[in-house]
Amino acid sequence: MTVAAIDRAISMIELLASVPESMELSEIAATVGLPTSAAHRTLATLMSRGWVIQDPASQTYALSLRMGLLAFRNLDTRYIPDLANEVLHKLAAKTQEYCRLAMADNGGLTWIARAQGARQGLRYDPDMGAEIVLHATANGKAWLSTLTEAEALKMAFVEGLGTLKGMGPNYITDVDSFRQHLNSARLNGYATAVDEGEAGATALAVPFFCSEAPDAAVAGTISVAGPTLRMRPARYAEISRELQVAAREMTAIWPLRIRQRDFTARDPQASLAP
Repeated sequence: MTVAAIDRAISMIELLASVPESMELSEIAATVGLPTSAAHRTLATLMSRGWVIQDPASQTYALSLRMGLLAFRNLDTRYIPDLANEVLHKLAAKTQEYCRLAMADNGGLTWIARAQGARQGLRYDPDMGAEIVLHATANGKAWLSTLTEAEALKMAFVEGLGTLKGMGPNYITDVDSFRQHLNSARLNGYATAVDEGEAGATALAVPFFCSEAPDAAVAGTISVAGPTLRMRPARYAEISRELQVAAREMTAIWPLRIRQRDFTARDPQASLAP
């Protein structure tokens, strides 16, 4: 059962949060579908609690900083790694496989979080301290697929493309095969590594970004991995869909990591008193 007064208040908060400028009373009322008098009463209540402010000159309304302060306080208690772990654990529960998050850093990828979704049978449980060889892992290829071919090849050669490194039986050693893998990743929207990084293991991975801006840089990658016997091609479509959902969630979360750090540095004791 919906409480009408609360529903109206939330609708107004969401409306004011979605626009860059303050709004007139009549505009707010029309947008949320309320009589002007009812909208005025709700706004007056929100103002009394410090959620909304009114410009004395124009009489227009806007959100106060209270919502931002509350959001940052929540982030300070939970921390972004906790939010990332929530995304990973949800992905692991849906795929019932091993999921990992890697962050792009200094020309490479570094594992920063994991979640085990397998509950029975064979379990893939690799070392989190292992090197991420970019051209031999799904995570690496997912990242490299977002770069130009020249950039991707340069990084792959630095990592040892063309040399034997004691990886899995399908480890890529030639440029043409590497190009094909990158093209497949771009076409399909996800990268794969089947018995490449190590024998008996298959992984799918997608990149996520620093923000939702069209030109945003890659922040890292998310992968689902498991025994090759269980990670068959018939599952790729389903797993890739779940990966894309997780990547979108991480892209939405990632900018908060910087905002949280900057906000805490500026005012770690910011008050929430109305």
